Amino acid sequence: MEAGPVLWVLLQWLEPESVRRGRAKPMSGVMKRMGMIFRAKANKALDRAEDPRETLDYSYQKQLELLQKVRRGVADVATSRKRLELQLNQLQSQSSKLEDQGRKALALGREDLAREALSRRAALQQQVTDLETQHQTLQGEEEKLTLAAQRLQAKVDAFRTKKETIKATYTAAQAQTRIGEAFSGISEEMGDVGLAIQRAEDKTAQMQARAGAIDELLASGALDDPSGMAKDDIQAELDRLSGGTDVELELQRMKAELAGGSAPQQAIEPGQDQTRSQQQPQDTPRFDKQ
Repeated sequence: MEAGPVLWVLLQWLEPESVRRGRAKPMSGVMKRMGMIFRAKANKALDRAEDPRETLDYSYQKQLELLQKVRRGVADVATSRKRLELQLNQLQSQSSKLEDQGRKALALGREDLAREALSRRAALQQQVTDLETQHQTLQGEEEKLTLAAQRLQAKVDAFRTKKETIKATYTAAQAQTRIGEAFSGISEEMGDVGLAIQRAEDKTAQMQARAGAIDELLASGALDDPSGMAKDDIQAELDRLSGGTDVELELQRMKAELAGGSAPQQAIEPGQDQTRSQQQPQDTPRFDKQ
């Protein structure tokens, strides 16, 4: 069973008893609404699938077929007219022959033969008259069909020119629309590319934020580095200060070398304090003067 009758039976079974008794008839309204929705959906789908260029080509093809039928009709009428002309020529030849035979019979004194020949000629003359009437009718129909074929040919040619113009305009408008959609990013393809780029940027920003947060947590000591390479904040500050002091001492040593003097003791042995210089006289042996 089709979906329509099945749905109708289901709704009929679900209706209240008072409605089924005839006090109200909502089924007709439901079916009309369903039919309207179906027609609207089908119309929208057909409109989306329809290509004006294909429709124009199909219409042009139908007009060519109609023109071909008209031309075939003209050819058939012309053939019938020609056949009638041949029959008329034969009948006229027979009529002339019978007339000559009647003259000869009358000249020979055979009046009966002359009367018979003239009787046959009269019958042929009636046929000739009928064929001439038909010939005139066919000739008129042929002229009408020829004129109709010429007019239809002119319309088909004009429609072909208009069809090609509309197709070219539609193709140009379609290309311009696609280019505009591509530049604006509202086309389906470019929309997908834009969404992919946006997702990539969001993921990159999220990973950068996560990496920065982890570095801050490792630097602050909130997270432990299992490799042991991470330093706490105090050690990091001490390394920074000592690194700056070493740079200054190295700079002073290089200046002293350029000046031609000896490098300062602190530049040669960075990190030693004045305690060693104070202990040096105690370690040096003393010699008494004699």
